[in-house]
Amino acid sequence: MTQEHDNGARHYRWGHSGLAVDFDFGGIGGVSGVGGTGGPSGAAWAAGAGGDSPRLLRVARPGDPEPKDEDAEVRAALPLVDVVPAGEGTGFSGPRFTGTALGPRLRYRAHDATYNDGWHRLTVELHDSASELMVFAEYASPDGVPVLRSRVRLRNDGSAPVTLRSVSSLLLGALPSPDDLLVFRARNDWLAECRWYAEPQRAAVPDIGRDVHEHDSRAAVRLAGRGSWPTDGHLAMGALSHRTDERSWLWQIESAASWSWEAGEAGGHTYLTLGGPNSDEHGWREVLESGEEFSSEWVALALGTCFDGALAALTTYRRLVRRPHSDHERLPVIFNDYMNTLMGDPTTEKLLPLIDAAASAGAEYFCIDAGWYDDSAGWWDSVGAWLPSSGRFPGGGLGAVLDRIRSRGMVPGLWLEPEVVGVRSAVARELPDEAFLRHEGGARVTEQGRHQLDLTHPAARAHLDRTVDRIVGEWDVGYLKLDYNITTSVPRLLSHTRAWLSWLSSVLDRHPSLVIENCASGGMRMDGASLAVAQLQSTSDQQDLLRYPPIAAAAPTAVPPEQGAVWAYPQPEFSDDEINFTLGTALLGRVHLSGHLDRMSAGQLSLVRDAVATYKSIRADLREGVAFWPLGLPGWTDEWVALGMRVPDTGVTYLSVWRRGGEAAERTLPLPHLAGRDGVRVEVLHPSASAGTAEWDGESGALRVVLPVAPGVLLVRVASGG
Repeated sequence: MTQEHDNGARHYRWGHSGLAVDFDFGGIGGVSGVGGTGGPSGAAWAAGAGGDSPRLLRVARPGDPEPKDEDAEVRAALPLVDVVPAGEGTGFSGPRFTGTALGPRLRYRAHDATYNDGWHRLTVELHDSASELMVFAEYASPDGVPVLRSRVRLRNDGSAPVTLRSVSSLLLGALPSPDDLLVFRARNDWLAECRWYAEPQRAAVPDIGRDVHEHDSRAAVRLAGRGSWPTDGHLAMGALSHRTDERSWLWQIESAASWSWEAGEAGGHTYLTLGGPNSDEHGWREVLESGEEFSSEWVALALGTCFDGALAALTTYRRLVRRPHSDHERLPVIFNDYMNTLMGDPTTEKLLPLIDAAASAGAEYFCIDAGWYDDSAGWWDSVGAWLPSSGRFPGGGLGAVLDRIRSRGMVPGLWLEPEVVGVRSAVARELPDEAFLRHEGGARVTEQGRHQLDLTHPAARAHLDRTVDRIVGEWDVGYLKLDYNITTSVPRLLSHTRAWLSWLSSVLDRHPSLVIENCASGGMRMDGASLAVAQLQSTSDQQDLLRYPPIAAAAPTAVPPEQGAVWAYPQPEFSDDEINFTLGTALLGRVHLSGHLDRMSAGQLSLVRDAVATYKSIRADLREGVAFWPLGLPGWTDEWVALGMRVPDTGVTYLSVWRRGGEAAERTLPLPHLAGRDGVRVEVLHPSASAGTAEWDGESGALRVVLPVAPGVLLVRVASGG
């Protein structure tokens, strides 16, 4: 619908049953069409120049509280798009890319709303007469899901080149006051991923007395990811949550390169800007010649009645935007020989008994990890050719080992680090300099004895095509763990990462049954763009079974459970409690089994078989499950950690509960969504024999869990018939 206001501005609402987005297209004058909510036939307007810059006023769910003072919300709104070209900056002093000089100059030209394949899409066309830039703000939202996807596309319609320094993917003002909000961030460090924390927005954005100064504070919560490990330091995510009613706005930036976001104050309200790399943070720039285009990175903003609700919406969205693949339906169990086991030193002698034991335990894929391509332990700076070692696999070579995996009913997999070429590799001399990422002076990027391929160059792409087509096409390998153990930041990084993801898609086009795991020393590239292409995501390289639970419990904030690879590495020297603990850690994600199963006693191996069988009995539910945290998002040192998984439309809830230490042997887990329901049934699924118990308290709507021994774990199914 459209609404005419006294000031001549044209207000336009776009959305569907799960989302309402309000725009002010400015004082646009002559209109040649009729606006609408973006139904099946769409709508288009055209207008002359003039008026104010268009603005995004509000993103909400139908039924959310209406603004008490609509005029104040309008005053707090910011331009629809902020772009910083070279030669122009912001409208005030300060290290930010909002309040730009160009943004307020943009004028509405037209918009087009369509509906197709379950998605609502809207493009708003803007123009800057000074630079002759055409700006297209592109929005998309899946029908019925409270998630807004956004990016900005630019076209240079002028005769002179334009150098871009920053392009916002989403700029939203008029959110509640910083007084009313908590801001959430997630630290994401090697071996310590997905550590969420919150603080009052006002703690970072002080009230400076706007009535006195007539200016907003220059303070803001700013966060940036730098380099080709985009989630090294923090996840490319964040959230705002209302301190009174818990309404939440949760976002992700879908970039395998650098990114930034900022939450500050404008007009007494909070604004949010999300985007990819920029010149100040990342040294990025993009030169648009006449007629050329550039698109910013996609971002997504999810809404919910609380953090868990917004995460449920974002999880649904993630499942809709990713590349379809049968792996998301089957969720096979993968054994990988690396973690706490062979650690990059595979040989035929070591592998054959592991293969037999993994098959006996119920594994369905067997991945040979690092080291299969080199005769020595010093392979780090010689990688790149990806040909089998001549000495590790006597009596038939690597092919015989792959045959053994297949003969035991499993699909063979191999580890690969395709983007790097060791400085000692012949490939480093065979490929031209242009096939590698280079610094501005022309020198190749070299990190830890490795060069970095540039996948925008056809020679680099052809090299990797030959590699994968040999491994997958000729050797019949069905699983690739694609690792990435260096990080770099150069101006061409964004182009490379886009080419990298395009290359991954082309590999899956040629080999549709291939399963790809995305790994970068664990979770250092755990971003939305990569998750949309790869089937699995490594969550961590954490080797300590006691430190993994908070990572595994929080991983569903970053990755749907059916894509989140969690290590389970039981060992023959472990106690039964420790074996059950490490196995239990993976059961609400994707089981990545490891450990010396070949050295276990019959009783120990039966514990592994039982856990794998339990996983197979619930995995069909995990592909639909949405996570929640009955004890809150886990802290790194919490003695008790809990992850819940609700299966929509079934009345089934799963709970993993870990006790890592402390004196208390009992915790109560509130489950308000089951409160007041009849016929609630509780079943302990793992361990198969445990001293731990779980009992439902219908009066309080909570689950009482007892774990008398630490470390201890329970996987519980709670089912309700009404």
